[in-house]
Amino acid sequence: MPSQTHLRFLLLTLALAILTYFFALDSRFAPKNGDEYVYMHIARITADLGQWLPLQSEMEAMRNTKPPLVFWQGIASTDWAANWGLWELRWPSVVYTGLTAFFLFLAVARFSGKVQTGLLAAVVWLSFFASYRYGRPYLTDPPEVFFLSLPFFALLYWARAAFDSRILFPLMAAISIGLGLLYKSFAYVLPACFALSLWYWCWRDWRLLDTLKRDLYKVILIGCIALGIFGLWFALDPNPEAIWREFVLGENAGKFGARSSNYLLDLIRGGDSIGLLLLTTIGNAGLFAFVLVSLGWQSWRERAVIDIEERLLWLLVLAFFIVFSLPSQRSGRYLLPVMPALAALIALHWHRLPLWGFRVALVLQLIVLLALTWVSVRLDGGDWASPLVWQYPLWHWLLLGSGIALLMWGLFKPSMAKLSALATCFICYLALNTGLGPLEGQVGRYDPQAIARVQNQLVAVPCDFRAKDEEYRLLLPGARLQGYPAGEAANGADLAKRYAYFTAYAPQGAPPVFCADCQVLGKRMEMRARHTQAEILAIIQGEMGQYLFVNEYLIHSPSAVPSAAPDACR
Repeated sequence: MPSQTHLRFLLLTLALAILTYFFALDSRFAPKNGDEYVYMHIARITADLGQWLPLQSEMEAMRNTKPPLVFWQGIASTDWAANWGLWELRWPSVVYTGLTAFFLFLAVARFSGKVQTGLLAAVVWLSFFASYRYGRPYLTDPPEVFFLSLPFFALLYWARAAFDSRILFPLMAAISIGLGLLYKSFAYVLPACFALSLWYWCWRDWRLLDTLKRDLYKVILIGCIALGIFGLWFALDPNPEAIWREFVLGENAGKFGARSSNYLLDLIRGGDSIGLLLLTTIGNAGLFAFVLVSLGWQSWRERAVIDIEERLLWLLVLAFFIVFSLPSQRSGRYLLPVMPALAALIALHWHRLPLWGFRVALVLQLIVLLALTWVSVRLDGGDWASPLVWQYPLWHWLLLGSGIALLMWGLFKPSMAKLSALATCFICYLALNTGLGPLEGQVGRYDPQAIARVQNQLVAVPCDFRAKDEEYRLLLPGARLQGYPAGEAANGADLAKRYAYFTAYAPQGAPPVFCADCQVLGKRMEMRARHTQAEILAIIQGEMGQYLFVNEYLIHSPSAVPSAAPDACR
C-alpha cells in the first residue's frame, strides 16, 4: 500500500486500540486472571488498617503472595480504598501498558529509521491477546513488563552510547529492573541479567575477553542494585520472616519441585513441559499466533543477513525462554516481558512476512465474530430475562458488521490482508465485551432497594476461587460477606437453614424454592461457569437463556440457624 495510506490506517488502528483498552475497563466480565481477586483483597485489607506494611490478608499464608508495589499501587489509586472500584484499580495497569507501547514505538522507530515501523510494533504488541488480557486488570504484569523492558528499549534507542556507558545506563537499568522485581519477583533478575550479558557479548562481536573486561562489572552492578531495591521490602517490613516463608520459599522455591513424576520427565512431557512452554508463549499472540510462527520461519531463513538489532531482540527472547525452562512450573505468562520484542520483530519483517499467517488470523477472527453474532441473535430480545429484556444497542450490531466486512476485505484483497487482520483483532476484543454488556446493566445487578436491605448484614455468597467475594463486594456494597462452595449455590433450601442472608441460583424459567418464610430481596442474572455435555449441546442448538445463564436471588431467611462453616472464599 502507499506509505501515506499505510500510515493513516495505522493511526486509525491505534485509535481503535486505545478505545479497546479503555472500553468496559470496569467490567466484571473483562478478560482477566483470577489472581486479581486476591490482589484486590490484600490491597483492601491493608488499606483498611491504614498502613503500607506489613501486607494484610484474611487468607492464611496469602499475605505476601507478591511484593508490595502492586498493592501500594491499588491503595494509592483508590485513595486508601475510599473510592473502591474496578476502574480505580485497573487504570494504572492501562497506563503502564500504554507506556510500554510508547517506549517500544520510540525504540523501534529510532533504530529502524522509520516512524511507521515503530508505530506498527506498538500496535502489533497491543493486538496480542495476552497484552489485552493481562495488560488491563489489576495484576502485576503491566508494570513488570514495562520496567523489565525499559533497559532493553534504552539500549536499542541509544545504541553505542548506552552500551559504552560505564555508570549512567547501568544505574538506570538497575533501578528499572529493581522496580520490576519489587512488583513481581526477585527471580526476574536472572533472565534480565542473562539477556543483558548476551546483548553486551553480541555488541562486542562475540569477543568474550573484551566483554568480560568492559561489561561484566556492569551486569554484576545492575543485578546487585536491583536485588538491593527488592531487599527494601525485607528492610521496611516489620515481619521479614513471613516474607521469607510465604514469598521466597512458598511462591518461588516451591516452583522447582517435581510437578507430577520427576523433574526430567516433567521437562519433556505433560502439562509443564518445555514444549508446552513454547506453545503457550506463541499462544500469547492470540489471533496473531500463526503470524508469530511465520516470523520464526522467516527469521531462520534470513539468519545470515539480519541486522544486529534483530539479533539482540531474538537473544532477549532466548534468554527468558531458557531461564523459565528451569522451574518445574512452566507458563507462557512468565514470558510476557519478551512479547514487545516479538512484536518489534513482526514489525521489522512486516512486508516480507508471508500472507498465510495473516489469512489464518482473518479466518480465526471470522469464526469469533460469526459465533458472537449467532449468540447475539439468539439472546437479543429474549423474555427469559423477565421482567427485564436482554437487549443490545444498535452499535453492537454495527461493530459486528464492520468487523466482518473489514476481515472479508482482507481475505479477498491481498494488499489489505495484513492491516485488516491487525485492526480486526481489536474489533474482536470489543465484541467480546459488548456481547455481555447487558449483564453490566440492570439485568446483571441488584436494584438499590435490595442493596439497602443488606447494609451491614452478613450475606453468604458462592465462591469458586479464593477471594471471589471481592466481586460480590462490588455488587453488594456495604454488606459483610461470607463464602460458601459454589457447588451448593443451587441448593437454596439447604442454604436457607444456615444463613439469614444469602444468594442462591435458580434455573431460568423455574420459580425459586427456598423456604416457607423466605423473602426474595432481589434478583439478577449471572453467566454460568460450568456446564454438562448435555447443556453444552443444548446451548449449541440455541437454548441460550435456559443453560448459559442462571437467575441469582438475594434471600432473607428469618428462621435460619447461623452456620459456623469456614469461609469458602478464604
